[in-house]
Formats: sequence, structure tokens, C-alpha cells
Amino acid sequence: MPIPAKPLETAEDTEAAFYDAISRADIDALMSLWADEEVIVCIHPGAPRLVGHASIRAAWEQIFEQGGIHIRPVQLHATHNMMTAVHCIIEEVDRAASSQRDIHILATNVYMKTPLGWRIVTHHASIVSGEAPRDTPMATLLH
Repeated sequence: MPIPAKPLETAEDTEAAFYDAISRADIDALMSLWADEEVIVCIHPGAPRLVGHASIRAAWEQIFEQGGIHIRPVQLHATHNMMTAVHCIIEEVDRAASSQRDIHILATNVYMKTPLGWRIVTHHASIVSGEAPRDTPMATLLH
């Protein structure tokens, strides 16, 4: 598996590299951002859960057959500790060349700090059609 040129120092750096690789349809760059463990998970909108490098790579290769996808992550809500980071975002998909309605994807990206820098362990996405959900302050819930 390819390794990024230098360790990514923050989860935000890894997230930026992730969306850059998607926009360029660069499968090697994309896969180099995932943790080395085989328990990595990717769930694309409306698709089954993919576990492990081989199934995740195959799914992204199929997506990239049509070229890169320009996604702008917005409305980040992040939780960090020393070894993990969870980013809940809205992905705005650029559909300027299409007559289809805008698509907004609710995504959760989970990162883990490794000796090789911050790496992706989970990407889970689901589609919300039409207008993006409003960014509302998160309420504190007690369970």
C-alpha cells in the first residue's frame, strides 16, 4: 500500500488530502490515507458496508471510472483526543455540469493517530437531497 510522502500531522490534514484525492480520482493517494489495519470501514450512500483495503479500493476504483468528484466539506463538528478524531460534516457535491438537483452528503470520518501520522479508519456517508441541513448548535444530552 502506498504511504503518503510525509506523515500527516493532523486529522484535518488527512481530511484535506482525502477530498483532494477524490477530486483528482487518485486511487493510490486515496488508499495511502487509510490505516494499515484490515478493520477499516467505508460506507457509501445507499451501499453495503465495505471492510478492508481490497473491497474499499475496488469500490473507489468503480466510482473513479467517471473521473474525480469535487466535494467541499462544510459544517464540521469535530471531536478529538490524543489518538482519535471524529469529524461529522456535510459534503457539498459540485454538480455544476449536471441538470440534477444538488446533493448533500452527511458524512462521518473517523481518524486514528498512527506512527505514520493521522489515518482514516472509517468513512460513512448518506445522501440528503435538496438544501443542506442548517448548521445548528449541538445540544448537550445526558444519558
